[in-house]
Amino acid sequence: MSRLTIALVALAGILAGGLAVSLYKQPQALDTAQVRSVVEDVLKERADAAPVPVETAAIDQDKLNPMIESYLLGNPRILQRVSEALDTQLRAEQRDKAKSLIAQMSDAIYNDPDHVVLGNPNGDVTLVEMFDYNCGYCRNALPDLATLLAEDPNLKVILKEFPILSKESVDAARVAVLVGKDKDVDYWTFHQALFTSRGKVTAETALDEAQKLGMSKVDLALKMGSEEVSTAIENTYRLAKALNITGTPTYIIGNELIPGAIGLDELRGRISNVRACGETVCTSG
Repeated sequence: MSRLTIALVALAGILAGGLAVSLYKQPQALDTAQVRSVVEDVLKERADAAPVPVETAAIDQDKLNPMIESYLLGNPRILQRVSEALDTQLRAEQRDKAKSLIAQMSDAIYNDPDHVVLGNPNGDVTLVEMFDYNCGYCRNALPDLATLLAEDPNLKVILKEFPILSKESVDAARVAVLVGKDKDVDYWTFHQALFTSRGKVTAETALDEAQKLGMSKVDLALKMGSEEVSTAIENTYRLAKALNITGTPTYIIGNELIPGAIGLDELRGRISNVRACGETVCTSG
């Protein structure tokens, strides 16, 4: 009960007592208008009066902090629950942000004429991978992609050259862009050859593998520095900047950005979820 409520109750009691005494000593009765007038006058005086100050106890940090520390040390699972709740909240926020960014950049992600499409071009789920030929994690993840392509006839895969680790990576990507543009050449064979080659992947590595597939090594060397090739790679850089992508491999599935090689089972799970509910994480209910 607030102080004002208590005061009003007390006031009502005083008024009731005063009126009773008055009526006892004086036989004449007060009419309704007179009673209302007296009550309104008293309430107005209370409203105009200065507010009653509320005293608050000062917090002694020297006493409070050890109490908090002692409580948390005695109940450490509280910190675990807080950490888990924070992690859940941050993941949800990241998913919401990624979903918004992917929607904004949808055309650049899925309709770039310079990227390479593998698998079923009309597949019901699209897996995008941004990679660097000198990325060890990308190399280790190659079998995952090969397995998905082999076992899932309804999967569409988009590969985007994202050379960020070295100049050699950029040079190899330039050759790869030209290989990807030649519809008479099996890009997937070329792609696997570069990731399974020994040592650092360079322009020479890429040119040699392209030549094995029937392309002219000299012609490729002359064209790899062209504006057309530079634009293709720069478009991927711009996309990566817009999506806040800084490493390889990075996958895009449905409404999720996935940094790092997460493994075959995780990729399968997300693809299955997209088919089931339209998102990589399905919620029941």
